[in-house]
Amino acid sequence: MRLRPSRPRSLRGRLIWMACLPAAAAVLVCQIAGLIALRSWLIDQIDDRLLDFRPPAHVYLQIADTGALRHPDPDDGLPSDYHVYFYGTDGLLLADSLGDGPGPPLPETDAGLQSADNEPVTVRADTGNRERSWRLVTDSGPRNMRAVVALPLDTVDGATTTLLWFGLVLDAGVALGVVLLSNAAVRLGLRPLTRIEHAAQRITDGALDLGVPALDPNTEVGRLGLALNTMLDRLRAALRRAEASETRLSRFMTDSGHELRTPLTSIQGFAELLLHEPGMSDRRRTEAYEQIAHNTDRMTRMVGDLFTLAKLGDAPRLKRETVDMLALAADAVTTAAVRHCGHRVGLEPVGDGHEAGQDGELAVVETLGDPHQLAQVMENLLANACVHTPAGTWVRVGVGVGTTRTDAGAMGTDRPGRSSVCPPLPPGVPVCVVEVSDGGPGIGPDEAPHVFDRFYRAAAGPGTEAEAGSGLGLAIASAIAANHGGRLELDTLPGPGCTFRLLLPVAHPVERDDHPCVPGEHCDGDVRTRAGQ
Repeated sequence: MRLRPSRPRSLRGRLIWMACLPAAAAVLVCQIAGLIALRSWLIDQIDDRLLDFRPPAHVYLQIADTGALRHPDPDDGLPSDYHVYFYGTDGLLLADSLGDGPGPPLPETDAGLQSADNEPVTVRADTGNRERSWRLVTDSGPRNMRAVVALPLDTVDGATTTLLWFGLVLDAGVALGVVLLSNAAVRLGLRPLTRIEHAAQRITDGALDLGVPALDPNTEVGRLGLALNTMLDRLRAALRRAEASETRLSRFMTDSGHELRTPLTSIQGFAELLLHEPGMSDRRRTEAYEQIAHNTDRMTRMVGDLFTLAKLGDAPRLKRETVDMLALAADAVTTAAVRHCGHRVGLEPVGDGHEAGQDGELAVVETLGDPHQLAQVMENLLANACVHTPAGTWVRVGVGVGTTRTDAGAMGTDRPGRSSVCPPLPPGVPVCVVEVSDGGPGIGPDEAPHVFDRFYRAAAGPGTEAEAGSGLGLAIASAIAANHGGRLELDTLPGPGCTFRLLLPVAHPVERDDHPCVPGEHCDGDVRTRAGQ
């Protein structure tokens, strides 16, 4: 079985080892380098002493004449730690030598000396209880005699040994201190990351509303926390959108089933009535057929609206072409005047005044989009205005050009008294403006925020036809406006009536000068409407 060395698995353990091992290695290398330098310096000092000492010439002559070595008197000044050996004229090592105690091992003849003159060498000798090192230097004298001068390296070995043990103890102490200090420093440095880890664990356990602690964004851990918080915010937003989408889908399915159940129940009831009562009068039979046809038409329109909403929600590829909004508005006004002959439907200019001709005639206002969908928006807005107002109410359609601004009350922005499910438009954008205003009872502040919801129907007023609507017309119109890069908004003006405003990007923006408002009219942002509407 192959064993692998265990490695620290945590980041904290790896950081501690990464801090300790280089520090211990650096101390050890420094100790070894110091020992080598010290030993080299001490040996150089020994070599200098050996090279400075030379046996006198008369000593060589005395040995050559007598064949024996005379030990010097203490007054001769020979250092006590020196050992001097002589080889005679015959090359043999003399038995006697200068120096106390045993010396280094030497060959019996000078031919066995391995060092040249004045070249120090190191030899080792076993004295019985320990091994001792010597430093030797060879010198030549008269009559082919040679001398060997030796000094022990006890001081060098003792100093280096002492320093070695001291270095090992110091290295162990430094390593222990580095481990302790690194552990404390790493724990302190990783404390923010530990807090992030604990917060992430709590979030994993289900606390999705939590966030990681806010830290200094100038640090790596701070930037990590900021990135995690941003990711968590986006994740929570996505979860909220998913939950909201599921809620809307569930409500949409419930509302769709409820709305479709009513005409289906009526159709089924009248069909069963016709089947079970074949002898009913012609008048009742005609009424049953009319109710079946009416509910079938209602269900057909509702299914068509649902299909339109489904296509709009699936991001369809629009048929982009230049659309004359004035022509669409005129066709929608003509159709509404025929279908709702009890209302006074008219067309007029609206905007900065540049959309009118020199004689006050309406000019062409163009945008890019799908003409069929935009025509459906115009029809839905006019049908909504006519159905929810009593007979005899005036309904005006204004067409023009304006520019979005951020002023209070300017079009395309959110403000009190205005409702829209589309996001605000950026300021300074030229837009086509289509306003559908009426003089009816208006929409209450509690109902206005919900008029663009699917299947929402406002309370029917006296003399209105609100019960005929399916509650999908304004939702479809708002979705079409958003798909065209525009916005559909509702203004509940003080007093009776309300204004639905459709804003679409201009097909070919033109440069225009600022013009003051016409007397008798008031400016609502860049859209001028008649006073009192």
